[in-house]
Amino acid sequence: MTPSGIWTGGSFHQGESMPYVNIKVTKEGVSLQQKTELIRGVTQLLADVLGKNPATTVVVIDEVDTDNWGIGGETVTVRRKKGQ
Repeated sequence: MTPSGIWTGGSFHQGESMPYVNIKVTKEGVSLQQKTELIRGVTQLLADVLGKNPATTVVVIDEVDTDNWGIGGETVTVRRKKGQ
């Protein structure tokens, strides 16, 4: 693969861009239905706003434990216990 092309599951396309979106949420019970809606919605948004091909749009959802996510020098776990 070269910088000016992408691999799309069996074919190589020169000059096309493959949007990659990484959504990070805290690991607190995001349902499969909610993840499905996020993936569909982001894919459609990129198609509508930027004219991107939904077939080559990649959306990844990372669920991060609240002990591994910090804001203002504290973990989200600690902040939530404090009611922040």
